[in-house]
Amino acid sequence: MPGAEGPAISVRDLTRRFGDLTAVDHVSFDTARGEIFALLGPNGAGKSTTIRMLCGLLRPTSGSARVAGVDVAAEPDEVKRRIGYMSQRFGLYGDLRVEENLELYAALYGLGRARYRERRDWAVSLTQLGDRLRSRVGELSGGYRQRLALACALLHEPEVVFLDEPTGGVDPVMRRAFFALIDDLAAGGTAVFLTTHFLDEAEYCHRVALVASGRLVAQGTPTSLKARLAGEVLLEVRSDRPGAALAVLSRLPALAEVTLFGAGVHARAAPGVGEAEVLGEVARALRAAGVPAAPPAAAAPTLEDVFLRLVREEGG
Repeated sequence: MPGAEGPAISVRDLTRRFGDLTAVDHVSFDTARGEIFALLGPNGAGKSTTIRMLCGLLRPTSGSARVAGVDVAAEPDEVKRRIGYMSQRFGLYGDLRVEENLELYAALYGLGRARYRERRDWAVSLTQLGDRLRSRVGELSGGYRQRLALACALLHEPEVVFLDEPTGGVDPVMRRAFFALIDDLAAGGTAVFLTTHFLDEAEYCHRVALVASGRLVAQGTPTSLKARLAGEVLLEVRSDRPGAALAVLSRLPALAEVTLFGAGVHARAAPGVGEAEVLGEVARALRAAGVPAAPPAAAAPTLEDVFLRLVREEGG
């Protein structure tokens, strides 16, 4: 690949302000070639603003970023030639067929006919769109539309691919299939940079950066981030009335932190409180309050536990 030395993305103190609002606040990280790197955080955390700056669509207020060896502020058009970009909003044409959308994007990227056929065959094989080439895009499921958007973003063989909330509106089965495609793409040496607010998606990524209120609060592999809670006593309570369970457990001095988690509650014991002690106290409190719940159980830390802990420590 062109420019294959050094990190695929290098960001230092990247900042973007909109008037008095700081949407991205001195963010720094590197992304290696062949790496799947996720920017993980809630809506409004600054993820889309970051990705727009890295794609040359929005000028940084301060700081620096290089993508595929190119300065995004000095040469935004050159950055656009070297990347693939898949936005939150589906940007393809619903009244055209799948192959017609591919042809259109090939023309926009300036691919000749021979090169287009070669890249189309590769992208269609990767995304498994071969039996949908004659289908109108408006008739496709959300999962197939996302596959087509990825195929279009890859036609010109970009060094870096940016995926902004790529699986929004896609069912869990298709989400897993989509990440299998991304894994194959990264295995070929392409850097994949994605934003998401789905914490389970981060488990598919090589490294993750956690962001809140525009600030990067931690980064590392999913395993290393969860290791930050090593030694903590964590437990899970399943209940048909998770809100009532949360209210009861939030009053217990033995618990330092209590949060809703799916169909139940995750809790962290206060310092110095042992596992047996906290499990017994939680069971007794729920029973006394008449809240139906499965017996509390020790739980392994999740990225959500890590994220909530770090954000609170940062005062976010």
